[in-house]
Amino acid sequence: MFQRILTAINQNDTSHLVFEKALTLAKSLNAHLILVHVLSPDLQRPTLVSYSYPMITEEIMQQFRQQWEALEQAGLEQLKGLADQAIAANVQTEFTQNVGNPGHVICTLAQNWNADLIVMGRREHSALGELIMGSVSQFVMHHAPCSVLLVQDAEK
Repeated sequence: MFQRILTAINQNDTSHLVFEKALTLAKSLNAHLILVHVLSPDLQRPTLVSYSYPMITEEIMQQFRQQWEALEQAGLEQLKGLADQAIAANVQTEFTQNVGNPGHVICTLAQNWNADLIVMGRREHSALGELIMGSVSQFVMHHAPCSVLLVQDAEK
């Protein structure tokens, strides 16, 4: 059935649920996992650069670089920790962190990796919020080259 499961991980509270669902599926199906985290300047927390434009100084750029590097490091540490858990559970696992538009990156990676299934989280947005910001899960559902399993935020 599903032999290659792409699991989209982000740095919110739903990620542990997404990972647990994907790991359970992978173990029961003897499937291979790839964990992906996408860094997107559009979706990261606001930074000083966001508030300082058009007065961007070298000091502000240095602070932005430090914040970006911290986000990169945190993402890689999270991916490595989850991959270690999956490997300890005897699930063949790899991970990658990419930069770009999350929906596009997830769909492209699923296509290139020949994923059978994408497991990802879904958060409720207001209709206005979704209209303005869009929804990564909505994009993936409509553009993915394979099946998509959406894990609802447990707080909803």
